[in-house]
Amino acid sequence: MIGTRFKIIILIGALIFLASMAEGGVVQLDSDFDGKMDQWHHKTDDGKLEKIEFDRNGDEKVDQVEIYEGNTKPLRVELDRNFDGIFDQIQHYSRDFSLTEIEKDSRFSGMIDWREFYNADKKIIRLEIDKNGDGKIDVFQYFSENEKLVKAEYDISSDGNIDRWEKFGEGESLQSVAFDTNHDGQPDQWQYFIDSTQLQKVEHDTNFDGKTDRWEYFNSSGKIDRIELDRNFDGKLDMVEGK
Repeated sequence: MIGTRFKIIILIGALIFLASMAEGGVVQLDSDFDGKMDQWHHKTDDGKLEKIEFDRNGDEKVDQVEIYEGNTKPLRVELDRNFDGIFDQIQHYSRDFSLTEIEKDSRFSGMIDWREFYNADKKIIRLEIDKNGDGKIDVFQYFSENEKLVKAEYDISSDGNIDRWEKFGEGESLQSVAFDTNHDGQPDQWQYFIDSTQLQKVEHDTNFDGKTDRWEYFNSSGKIDRIELDRNFDGKLDMVEGK
């Protein structure tokens, strides 16, 4: 669902051919018989497959590398998605070739800014993004077993601390958003929604003591119907405005 899942090119016939070759060194292959070498199979001195390099688009430049490190299946795959000579995606696998993580330069800026993490069932469980390109993750998205977004956290101020929290319901509809407006690491404003877009209620902790002391209720037109206040911060309502 998230990101591009590349199919790994593994030619069984080529591997059988390699087994009959010398123990170490590099074997070059023209896999599509167009007169150009497009695969380079590297083996260790003891005959184990170390890595395979591919030229997928025929420009005589390596744009995919499968790293085996003696394993029977790739442990890591590196890709040049836009064929500019720079690898911009790395896929990590377990020893049984289950995808565990994808690192990506999503903007082709030369910096990894996107990470996807997968569970044992090969389903995404977390996505991390560096949106402003400062080298620090500022968006964290978490997914259910059905790969549905359940919550997201943001570092809006880019200070290394989470200051916005979002929760999602069925169908990935936005249920609530919490904010840390004074950057003390704790939420002090909570917004609640119906069907993602209709604001229903806003709660405030105006004195930043960790307790709500102002409640704002909204009608279907998005206008405030009622305001409730705890003016002396004793945990009890002492003023109501509106209905």
